[in-house]
Amino acid sequence: MRIFVLGVGGAGSLLAQLLVRQGHTVWCGDRDPERARKFLGKKSAIEVVEANARNLWSIVRAARGCNLLVNASPAVFNEIILRAALRLRSHYLDLNSHLNRNPFKPEQFRFRKRFAAKNRAALICTGAAPGLTNLLAKRGSELLDSVESVQIRLYESTESKDPVSTWSPEVMYDEAISSPRVYRHGRFSLAKRFADREKFRFPPPIGETTVYLAAQDEVCMLPYVVPMRDMDAKIGGNDFDRLFRWYRQGRLNRSQGIVRKRFPKTLTPKGVAGMIRSGVLENARFAAAVLVRGVKDDQPLLLRYDASFPTLRQVRQRGLISTPIAYATAHLAAIFIKHFPREMAGVFGPSELPIETRRAILAEARSRDFRVAFKMTRLKKSEDEEY
Repeated sequence: MRIFVLGVGGAGSLLAQLLVRQGHTVWCGDRDPERARKFLGKKSAIEVVEANARNLWSIVRAARGCNLLVNASPAVFNEIILRAALRLRSHYLDLNSHLNRNPFKPEQFRFRKRFAAKNRAALICTGAAPGLTNLLAKRGSELLDSVESVQIRLYESTESKDPVSTWSPEVMYDEAISSPRVYRHGRFSLAKRFADREKFRFPPPIGETTVYLAAQDEVCMLPYVVPMRDMDAKIGGNDFDRLFRWYRQGRLNRSQGIVRKRFPKTLTPKGVAGMIRSGVLENARFAAAVLVRGVKDDQPLLLRYDASFPTLRQVRQRGLISTPIAYATAHLAAIFIKHFPREMAGVFGPSELPIETRRAILAEARSRDFRVAFKMTRLKKSEDEEY
């Protein structure tokens, strides 16, 4: 395919390189082409053109001739980029939602009829979380007769003396100031930020960690396709602990806007390498757990998937300079693109893909350097399970 990647940051630059390895014709767009080339590296032959995600016609001019428009920009620009894909009559893929129109449903679904009319597919939220987590939750639901609850638990930790944006600072800031979405007793609602504190045990070497309710797209996607009673998502790790500390100090207010001292620009690979050499940045980890509770043959069960990803040190050993979250997101998005459903028309989340496609994506994710462990626990019928 001819693929245009809009947004050449930590994830977008690595994704573009992975797509070239798959044999696609790839070029990129960014509002700052010079900085984008620093992410791609001096040896990269990938073309970078100037494109402003805020301007529909700027995107259309830059992406003309593409078969697939990949949106690796901040989710606040999703609707503009979706309209550009429709103008281009191209397929579309992105990494997350902004939830600006409806707090309980991704804004991308508003374009479902328009993409169906153009006979094009838009695949949304295709990173690690959301993305892989959606597939695991859907897979767990298929192993049960009925689902009672789904829980997403994430771990994000950076061993650094200073704040480091291991992901888009705009995404991190939006996550920090947004109210978590929860699904309780079959109804959506907004919860208080950093509420419902819980001790959750991740596999070694992470262990027990405090997690808090967080704004995650999966909560606003899965209840529409998997009948259930409850769902929530929580995040832990020192990155989230730092956000919680700022929140308690009154430093995370929407009125203040994004403060670069707390949410610095995403580091280029050269910048990451420099911080490692100077000892400011030591290591970083990212992990995800998906717990699906339900019933099979009248037996209550707890299905648990634990996904672990290479640490910063392990990524460096592979000859790359990328943070764990960007590394995982780019690789998962590349797998979704390899299995892109070009025969479908409309807007789809990962869990809405055909079962054969979902299984192929999960199989390939496991064959990479991502580990997905599965555990099934029988529960007593009257037991209130502690996770």
